[in-house]
Amino acid sequence: MVAKRLAAFLAIVILSGVVIVWTSPSLLNGVRLGLDLQGGFEILYEVEPLEEGQELTRNVLREAAKNLEERANASRVDEPDVTPLLPNRIRVRLAGVENQEQLMQRLKEPAVLTFRSSDGCSSPTDYCKIELEGKDFVEDGASVQYEQGSTTPIVAIKLKEPGKFEEVTGRLASLAAQGRNVLAIFMDDQLISAPSVNYAISGGEAIITGRFTHKEAEDLAQKINLGALPVKLTEKYTQRVEATLGRLSLEQTLTAGLIGSAFIILFMLGVYRLPGLVACITLIIYTWLLLLVFYWMRATLTLPGIAAFVLGVGMAVDANIITAERIKDELRSGKTMLSSLKAGSRNAFRTIMDANITTIIAGAALYFLGTGAIQGFALTLILSNILSILTNVWLSRVLLNLLVTPKMAKKPRLFGVKESEIREL
Repeated sequence: MVAKRLAAFLAIVILSGVVIVWTSPSLLNGVRLGLDLQGGFEILYEVEPLEEGQELTRNVLREAAKNLEERANASRVDEPDVTPLLPNRIRVRLAGVENQEQLMQRLKEPAVLTFRSSDGCSSPTDYCKIELEGKDFVEDGASVQYEQGSTTPIVAIKLKEPGKFEEVTGRLASLAAQGRNVLAIFMDDQLISAPSVNYAISGGEAIITGRFTHKEAEDLAQKINLGALPVKLTEKYTQRVEATLGRLSLEQTLTAGLIGSAFIILFMLGVYRLPGLVACITLIIYTWLLLLVFYWMRATLTLPGIAAFVLGVGMAVDANIITAERIKDELRSGKTMLSSLKAGSRNAFRTIMDANITTIIAGAALYFLGTGAIQGFALTLILSNILSILTNVWLSRVLLNLLVTPKMAKKPRLFGVKESEIREL
């Protein structure tokens, strides 16, 4: 029985080691780096309404920035940082750009909102005919409302020319039998909604219904409002951002991390002995898993992300120390080795979970309320805490249970406890 447990322990460790050594080079090369680590460029745009007399509000500026970010994401840019700057500017910072000129041209094009139909097109799903444009809608006329007596969100819109809208909706309603009564909504040639028209709508007001969540309905209303006031972006300056500082910081961080890890391993082995050995194993596995998750998610690693990574490693070490100390406390009280292992792990679990859950909550708040680098820091922090629970709590307990045998009952030194300490208590 003991031999089987030790064999299982060795199998887990050896298999993990082989996988880590084999895959780590490709994982490190595959992790995407942010602007501060690989360089890129920064653009400052001045925002102006396309038509004279139109007001450039804070909301329009924010939606214009959001549209720029969506365009950058569609071009597969690594973690675009788009920041609106009052009263009329937007700063864009982009990394990992292959065709800079093409992307810059794409970004500064006005947001084009169109309502299209398949009337006269080759198929009912080929929305080739533009029926309405953004300029046909009242500025800030789209809003989220709710169906009477229901919690289902809908989008209400207002048009400048009621007669034109009535003609379009009446004509499409008459094509329902052919399946061509859809008035599709496009933003920059991207379909964002495809509501059906069942009757002619008069009065210049209409509602768009569907299986929307509140967030989806709000996004649709904001896109329509942005299209109703398309803006012109004038490039004020463009500058190349070199990664010299970021690369130097990365190298220094890696060097410091290796040195720190060596000291951590020596400390854990010297003070906690057997639990320290398990802690070192799980810490290596934890680091590899975090890199693996980054690789699978195609996440972008930035300097704030590296800071969160280091913080996560520190919390992982702390989790192992808490567990080891609880086990030592139980041994000092005179309990057997196996009883001390179970009781110490159980007591440490509550403390570790409280610390990790509160950190995850704080990280979630940073992610949903922050932007750009703050979100990157928060995401890394959340992932590191989740993986820490899996490795440094669950896996550590499994490995210790496999490694500890009844023969160790008279060897408290393997857990960093002197026999004299037990007798004193």
